[in-house]
Amino acid sequence: MEKTWNNKAWFLVLPVLVLVAFTAVIPLMTVVNYSVQDTFGNNVFTWAGTEWFEDLLSSSRFWEAMVRNLIFSFIILAIEVPLGIFIALNMPKKGWGVPVCLVLMSLPLLIPWNVVGTIWQVFGRSDIGLMGYYLNAIGIDYNYVQDPFDAWVTIIIMDVWHWTSLVVLLCYAGLVSIPDAFYQAAKIDGASRWAVFRYIQLPKMQRVLLIAVLLRFMDSFMIYTEPFVVTGGGPGNSTTFLSIDLVKTALGQFDLGPAAAMSLVYFLIILLLSWVFYTVMTNYDAER
Repeated sequence: MEKTWNNKAWFLVLPVLVLVAFTAVIPLMTVVNYSVQDTFGNNVFTWAGTEWFEDLLSSSRFWEAMVRNLIFSFIILAIEVPLGIFIALNMPKKGWGVPVCLVLMSLPLLIPWNVVGTIWQVFGRSDIGLMGYYLNAIGIDYNYVQDPFDAWVTIIIMDVWHWTSLVVLLCYAGLVSIPDAFYQAAKIDGASRWAVFRYIQLPKMQRVLLIAVLLRFMDSFMIYTEPFVVTGGGPGNSTTFLSIDLVKTALGQFDLGPAAAMSLVYFLIILLLSWVFYTVMTNYDAER
């Protein structure tokens, strides 16, 4: 008997496809159009070809901003992933403490990005901010406005405070899904706390850790609002990441062609690095 296919289900997907086309594909094609043309306003365009891409890839300003982005992302991952695992391991699994801890962990994630930047901008001020005032009071010369190192420390601590909760919640979800039988077998075998973590908990968290690493890498590599509010990309260009440089080029200088080329290269870099992260981690999981 020949099997018949019912294609009416595609009508249910059609609104989503139309929405994606208007919110993603069409704006992307507009950016591609701007990246190969030059405009002087009044909707007048001249063909530029690959000129903006060539200028971008030969620009030291672009490569310096990308290096800053990569350094920031890897520092964030090196801090937030182990810290998130540690906190998740020490959270209660039963009782009234579970909802309390989950609510407390969720609170930083509910705060808008610009508010987070404003909080830490005030918090780090040496005149009225608690952190800035007390650091200077104990003899530490702290000034994130003038010192690049202090600026980096401030935005790193800010990001850790804001986003470690995401890693914690994902890891906690992986931990609570482990059946009690695994722990009972480990107890019978006399396994140590490290052995339980190494051979039971960590393997069961690998999937959620993959999601956590990918999400945190993409978010940290695209970070804009928080450092822009706190430091504005300064002092100098010490915290000018690709996103801040892109906005300055597009809105500050109104160079739409170079900005469009930068946004496409930016997008491809994020896509490539995310694919590398995913491939390496999934291959490692498959080999095990």
